[in-house]
Amino acid sequence: MPKHRVLTEFGMGTSLRRQDYTQAAHRALQDALWHNSINIAELFGFPKEAMIIDVEIAVQQPDQVDTAKLLDIFPYGQPSVTVTHGGLDVPRPDGQPTVIANAAINVSFEMERT
Repeated sequence: MPKHRVLTEFGMGTSLRRQDYTQAAHRALQDALWHNSINIAELFGFPKEAMIIDVEIAVQQPDQVDTAKLLDIFPYGQPSVTVTHGGLDVPRPDGQPTVIANAAINVSFEMERT
């Protein structure tokens, strides 16, 4: 069966002083998820485990993000995380930039189009 996207959520997160790209990415995911009650699986009659969750994180230093730590945020579904160059590092007077991460979460199911 083909994969069909049914939901997209966006979020932004920061690491203000520690220059922690994983923390900024984690906060971006929380921003995208925590303000919503995503019950899309039930609406389509699927178990929550059937959700295919494709996550894209954008930061200035993608190699600094620990994607394994980000998977813990999802209590169910089949998450995968891709990290790309983007986001923003904002210079600070002390030399350590504030890190801003952007997140896009796409939820899909394998189903036939009607």
